[in-house]
Amino acid sequence: MIPSSGNLASRAGSPTVELVDRLDPLSEDWARLAAAGGNLFGTWEWNELWWRHYGRGRRLRVAVLRREEEIDAIVPLFLWSGPPVRTLRLIGHGHGDHLGPICRREDTGAAARALRLALAAEPHDVFVGDWVAGDRDWARVLGGRVVRTTGYPILRLREESWDEFLAARSQRFRKTLRNRRNRLEREHEVSFRYADAATLETDLDAVFRLHRARFREHPGCNFCGDHEPFQREFARLALERGWLRLLLLEVGGEPVCCEYGFLFENAYFAYQGGRDPDWDRASVGFLLEVDSMRRTLEEGALEYRFLGGEEDYKYRLPTEDPRLETIVAPASGRGRVASAALAAAWRLPGGQALLRRVGSA
Repeated sequence: MIPSSGNLASRAGSPTVELVDRLDPLSEDWARLAAAGGNLFGTWEWNELWWRHYGRGRRLRVAVLRREEEIDAIVPLFLWSGPPVRTLRLIGHGHGDHLGPICRREDTGAAARALRLALAAEPHDVFVGDWVAGDRDWARVLGGRVVRTTGYPILRLREESWDEFLAARSQRFRKTLRNRRNRLEREHEVSFRYADAATLETDLDAVFRLHRARFREHPGCNFCGDHEPFQREFARLALERGWLRLLLLEVGGEPVCCEYGFLFENAYFAYQGGRDPDWDRASVGFLLEVDSMRRTLEEGALEYRFLGGEEDYKYRLPTEDPRLETIVAPASGRGRVASAALAAAWRLPGGQALLRRVGSA
């Protein structure tokens, strides 16, 4: 039996929701639903690890949607703040994109039912949904409002071979790729390689060094600094599961650029990167990104997800952008005041920085 501290029942044959305050009993069903949903940030491993690192004594309120004996969806909620404003949020916020109910990808009805029933089952003032799917219209579904948006570009990999992929690109793209790679290899000893079990820790050292070199000190980063232990532990787990794709471009045996991502259920998640600015003129970032696409295509993946953000490089090739949204949905008078305050803060000078701090774990 799954321990539960709440149950919201419907008519016979309709879904019911249990509120659960432990993660372990759900691990098998969670893994099944995450695989069916095709989202790395919906995996048991990501959510359980995030909770261990960032739960900090808060109260889990994971909602389990059942239809008869089958679990149709899991909503990984927790009570982020107590009175005077009881705030529910999703596990994984700040570090993951495309959060929300964990269920079969095509079952949008189950996702909507699960989140509505989950919020109805737990007394709260406001729900903050960080970086939920922008094409699901969650604000309307929950009677809330959108407080921030960003891009979520996806490249569909429809070609059967790398040659076909290149043939579908512009002549300018092909010429630029060929010339820049030929020049780099003509002038230097160049290699591309994935991290493996023997090199992982040393390669992660390079990743964080190159990330800092590329971005310097940047407030609100959920990858480096205090968050490095979480990222390292997940990299080890992802390697064990066969998901990790840590690709390095080396010149003369030294890493000068890295692409830190994951391949999960036929989709590649380009999570983070870094490079030595001294090599920017050699276009090492562009060359590594294209080599990552080649490897992803050759492994049979169907999607290359650039994840949240609107940087120019993410839009060189994508075929679609379903967007991401952060929404707030009030459930009380206090919640309505809090929702209005968050929406107003986003429009004020410094408001975006404030919301990033609120969004940090």
